[in-house]
Amino acid sequence: MSALQVSRARVSARVWRERLLFLLLIGPNMLLLAAFTFWPMIYNAYLSTISWNFLSPIRRFVGLRNYETVLTNEIFRTVLINTAVFTVVSVAATMALGLGLALLLNQPLRWRDGARAVLFTPTVLSGAAIAIVWIYIFDPRFGLLAQILGWFGILSPNWLADPNWAMTALLIVYIWKNTGYAVVIYLAGLQTIDRTLYEAVRIDGAGPWGQFWHVTLPGLSPIIFFLLVTSVLACFQAFDIIRVMTDGGPVNATNMLVYHLYERGFIQSQAGPAGVVAMVMFALMLILTVLQLRFIERRVHYS
Repeated sequence: MSALQVSRARVSARVWRERLLFLLLIGPNMLLLAAFTFWPMIYNAYLSTISWNFLSPIRRFVGLRNYETVLTNEIFRTVLINTAVFTVVSVAATMALGLGLALLLNQPLRWRDGARAVLFTPTVLSGAAIAIVWIYIFDPRFGLLAQILGWFGILSPNWLADPNWAMTALLIVYIWKNTGYAVVIYLAGLQTIDRTLYEAVRIDGAGPWGQFWHVTLPGLSPIIFFLLVTSVLACFQAFDIIRVMTDGGPVNATNMLVYHLYERGFIQSQAGPAGVVAMVMFALMLILTVLQLRFIERRVHYS
């Protein structure tokens, strides 16, 4: 065997060892993904095509009939509208309010660290526990909000029983719970912005607004993009607060995709329609994520 052949054999052996090591490293992760992500998704697609109540041994294949039934239902249209309103308002308010508070807490203020801790606390608390507290706060007779409004001679609305106010109540609680998380992420991003950039734009004559527009926003663009993607996905999965505070009511005023999925599957025991709702949720989340990656990420400044 020539020296060239020996060299090629060694290279080939090294390549195979590296491939084997690669497979050994990613193998456990791929098995976990297959077991807990890919297989449930495939099985859910199958469930969306059958008629089954989770108990009967008989599963009847109905094809796309479940999709027709669910997608043409008036309640489902209301659910989609509620989900869109909840997502847009909560994401916009959380990110805007979080940015404002982060800019404030980035200043050398007294008790700044304590304020940061207080703001972040609701993020780590149980959504169900928070919802129970806010039910008492929203009580139209004895709640804290009713007492505060009473000082100004304003009658408190029946927040959780009035279809015109229930969504507003949910938004208040959800925004309050998640703003602290946005503040902490923004603060981390503000610490990475080069201070010399502010000095440079000040020399060029930029005021506070110019510094914010030309330095702070571009410097925070990766953080803003990250929060946008994660916040949108989190809104689609906001279940605990809805379940405890309103049960999707009154009159479906707060019924959203994730709760409608629970309602169809675990209350009405309809595996097929529940599978359809889950597939719609997956499709919407995938489309929104791809659109954000395609059209918004290009505006992100990573350097």
